[in-house]
Amino acid sequence: MALIDLGRGGGGGRGAGAGGAPAKPRLVMIVADPGRESTAAMEWALSHSIVEGDDILLLHVNMPHHPHNGAAGPSRSSSGGTAGSPIAALLGGGADGGDFMEAMRAACKARYPRARVHGTRVEPATEGREAKAQTILAESQRRRVELLVIGHRRLSSFLGLRSSSGSSRAHDSTAEFLIEHSKCLCVSVQKKGQNAGYLLNTKTHKNFWLLA
Repeated sequence: MALIDLGRGGGGGRGAGAGGAPAKPRLVMIVADPGRESTAAMEWALSHSIVEGDDILLLHVNMPHHPHNGAAGPSRSSSGGTAGSPIAALLGGGADGGDFMEAMRAACKARYPRARVHGTRVEPATEGREAKAQTILAESQRRRVELLVIGHRRLSSFLGLRSSSGSSRAHDSTAEFLIEHSKCLCVSVQKKGQNAGYLLNTKTHKNFWLLA
């Protein structure tokens, strides 16, 4: 099975542009939220996608609190959680409120000390069910992001959709909206247990299993 082409340089860097000039840094956006899904997405991006020379943008949308927004505590232990991973240990499992953005930024700098890492919070650009997704999409286009990474929420089975075979499948409308409408490559990431790897989705690859 072919790997997802994320444009990583084989030499660990961005290389040179036309005429030998330094290549323009690639901007990678990671959707940042205080939950284990964002931790897993960042962990995958740092380990499998980002290279030295990339710029990293952590984007958080300040959505009004709602019981169904899925704002789970950071890196809590579960069958698919990220507790025990190096990044989860760096975050300390206690970064909440305004601290999680700085903790994620520190994790990125620890992995790539020379990278330019920015964290920003934005207000929703619109209202409605897809307000968060539309805001992320607008920011990614405005900033000319080349790779967009978002954690895929695993919803309870009773919130899942039933496939034609009768089995339940997780449904994350924000991730699916971004995969469908992003002009750049968008990857949704779900960690499948401590050492079971990642389940990735893009517009052209569905449920791609990447072993840890």
